[in-house]
Amino acid sequence: MRYLEDFRPGQRFFLGRRTVTRDEIVAFAREFDPQSFHLDEAAAARSIFGGLAASGWHTASIYMRLLVDGLLRESASLGSPGIDELRWHRPVRPGDTLDAHATIRGVRPSRSKPDRGIVRADYEMTDGNGARVLSMKGIGLFARRPEDPARPAPEKTEHHNGD
Repeated sequence: MRYLEDFRPGQRFFLGRRTVTRDEIVAFAREFDPQSFHLDEAAAARSIFGGLAASGWHTASIYMRLLVDGLLRESASLGSPGIDELRWHRPVRPGDTLDAHATIRGVRPSRSKPDRGIVRADYEMTDGNGARVLSMKGIGLFARRPEDPARPAPEKTEHHNGD
């Protein structure tokens, strides 16, 4: 299990790899982003994309799945208050193999809730040629490492006024 204390600025995590198929691009678009350049190859060929392209939201969803499988599932993740600066740099095409990475930018224990803290990270996904297709700045909440109950507590000393 990875806790807040296990993250350090500069750490880079490879989260996994996924190849995108035509059928999943169309299925996602049909359900969530039914624009012609995500659904129809002929219409997509006439668009600014010049061919079928995955929805940016599909690309972000693939990243999220890789983040969960590659890092969050084995961590004390408490969720996230959001992301910043989501960018889709280039279209994702059928047959593209995507690699996902996360690089830790900062780690800070919470001042108001001592059982948790914030991890800030740069998230990035590249295609098989190494070209960046997605980037965003992530903010994650993580639990702090619980104290070991087998470890003896520090001895308490009593202080008396006037003694």
